[in-house]
Amino acid sequence: MPGATTPLRRPARLPAALLAGALLLGGALSAPAAADTSTSTRAVAASPRTSVAAAGTAVRVNQVGYLPTGPKRATVATPATQALTWQLRSAAGAVVASGATAPRGADAPSGQSVQVADFSSYQGTGSGYVLTVDGADSVPFDIRADLYDALRADSMAFFYHQRSGVSIDASLVGPAYARPAAHLGVAPNKGDVSVPCQAGVCDYTRDVRGGWYDAGDHGKYVVNGGISTWLVVNSFERAKRAGKDAALGDGTLRVPERGNATPDVLDEARWELDFLMRMQVPEGKPYAGMAFHKVHDAAWTGMPLRPDQDVQPRELHRPSTAATLNLAAAAAQCARVFRPYDAAYADRCLAAARRAWAGAQANPAVIAPDSDGTGGGAYGDAQVTDEFYWAAAELYATTGESAYRDAVTSSAWHTSATAFTPYGFGWADTAALGRLTLATVPNGLPAADVARVRASVTTAADGYLSRMAAQGYAVPVPADGYFWGSNGEVADDAVVMAVAGELTGDGRYRTGALEAMDYLLGRNALGQSYVSGYGELSSQNQHHRFWAHQLDSSLPHPPAGSLAGGPDSALQDPVAQAKLTGCAPAACYIDDIGSYSTNEVAVNWNAPLAWLAAYAAERASTGEPPAAACAVTYRVDNVWSTGFTATVTVRNTGPTAVDGWQLTWAYAGGQRVTSAWNAAVTQNGTAVGARNADWNRVIAPGASASFGVQGTYSGTNSSPTAFALNGGACA
Repeated sequence: MPGATTPLRRPARLPAALLAGALLLGGALSAPAAADTSTSTRAVAASPRTSVAAAGTAVRVNQVGYLPTGPKRATVATPATQALTWQLRSAAGAVVASGATAPRGADAPSGQSVQVADFSSYQGTGSGYVLTVDGADSVPFDIRADLYDALRADSMAFFYHQRSGVSIDASLVGPAYARPAAHLGVAPNKGDVSVPCQAGVCDYTRDVRGGWYDAGDHGKYVVNGGISTWLVVNSFERAKRAGKDAALGDGTLRVPERGNATPDVLDEARWELDFLMRMQVPEGKPYAGMAFHKVHDAAWTGMPLRPDQDVQPRELHRPSTAATLNLAAAAAQCARVFRPYDAAYADRCLAAARRAWAGAQANPAVIAPDSDGTGGGAYGDAQVTDEFYWAAAELYATTGESAYRDAVTSSAWHTSATAFTPYGFGWADTAALGRLTLATVPNGLPAADVARVRASVTTAADGYLSRMAAQGYAVPVPADGYFWGSNGEVADDAVVMAVAGELTGDGRYRTGALEAMDYLLGRNALGQSYVSGYGELSSQNQHHRFWAHQLDSSLPHPPAGSLAGGPDSALQDPVAQAKLTGCAPAACYIDDIGSYSTNEVAVNWNAPLAWLAAYAAERASTGEPPAAACAVTYRVDNVWSTGFTATVTVRNTGPTAVDGWQLTWAYAGGQRVTSAWNAAVTQNGTAVGARNADWNRVIAPGASASFGVQGTYSGTNSSPTAFALNGGACA
């Protein structure tokens, strides 16, 4: 990694002129620069200067697969303007479903012309499915209920791999990934058991061992560690509310602490929490209670470099208000969630949170400068009122104390319409985290206040859904949202949609969250799975000093479950600048270890991926699909030699109103719909979809909507047996 020229890890907002220029240049596909070049012959590849039209059509799917009752859509990059025939084939080559694509035309973020194939009505299971569109094949994928079980574990295992201050055990990760303990004061390391401050910051040393290495370097940062820890713990807290926490419990992860009667996810979070609390300024010292902003090498190190071979001196950087409030928020959450498993540790976390809150109140504007980027990322953040709101929300949710409630309700962020930014949330934008906690953790706020907070979550999620519906690749980020770490942004947005689904019971939000996962796993402008080890065309050369196989064949690729940062239209590294000039925003990515602005790993990107994987993997404890929130009756009213009429009734069995609906099913008896009433009905092959009319778009809880169809048949005219409402299976 270059030294002083290494840019900051924060969401850079692109100037409008730059964005417009990028869009005018159109989409460009980059060929992955991977050490392992074995890829499917079905893959469509092109050089950075090759247009989509020259490369031919490409069928972009979730390369891991789809859930049987979930949404199943693919995007086809093609210059064709007319609808194209699609066929879903089993591993044996049999056509199990077919239909026609929906032309979408120009897709601005990708710079491509696209069409969408929707095969959601197919609910069979198996491996090796291939979607064929106009003669072009997708990579093979699965349809199965346990699709995300492995990713749930692997995305969390990323954090064990990133641990500092402990040897990484071959029995847990395999011999290729095992390594000695690092930064424990053993030569050639010069940290982290007695680390001095930068000149002029303090006159003492601190033991700041442990924690997670932040990304591809060996720095440890409180602001990024805080939000990452919050997401890991929140994943468990949400699963526990849903009664699904057993999948994250003790013995579910490959961590040394398994078997200690504490959920493994919390064990992993504790490794970072201990570090965060070690970063707190001790009593009797200037800035007491605050947190040092970061600890890392005095100068940038080269690549490759295993952490125990790092010879650079380590330095503590000046405390910051942002870091202190990250500590307060994460430690307050710890006190709430850890209490059933380790009350003494919960008390320790709460004491640290209270001290951090007091330290931030006493020093409300100690800002980390953007210029402090030598040897590590700056993580500068000049606005900390959102961190104050987040920390207050966590402390109030944990303690119920009036002082913290008053800090919540007096904050401008409590009523601001911009708590959820157009780019979601992130380490520099944390007000949304406070909203998510207040919306989901029981608290003493007035009912109207809680309702408004919850409505802000669903409003944000609705915005992401609208954005997805307007794009050919169903991405929740705006066209100017492809900045450093854009894949983390996608996963963060999916978290918000999933929480909206929890609050409302509306299946549209789960559909949106799952389609965000589709994007990360291959349904994107490049047909690239950004998660190592998942998909035939997955990233395998992410920027990392130890997982550096591209530079040294004796070193491993990143372990399975590691998320690449993703497209960065600002092209902020020399490799991206040399190889991606002219790319459309969503195509500004290359799988090259030198492209740290598009292809680095980081804890704050893997944390929402792990959250999302755990959520996506959830199913009923019996192994059956989740209970339906709808019930459908299909009644054949009249039949004649080659024709029929039928009435379809869908009843809302969920607790909340359905506002806007699409019912899908498949005909297996050669039926073709010729007309319909009380709904707009379309048919592609065997797949049928019915959309509401204006007057029956809302189905209240317990209420029903009925519509009729007339059609012809050439087979048995058998009634369909499986229906899905807004992507969710019905009874």
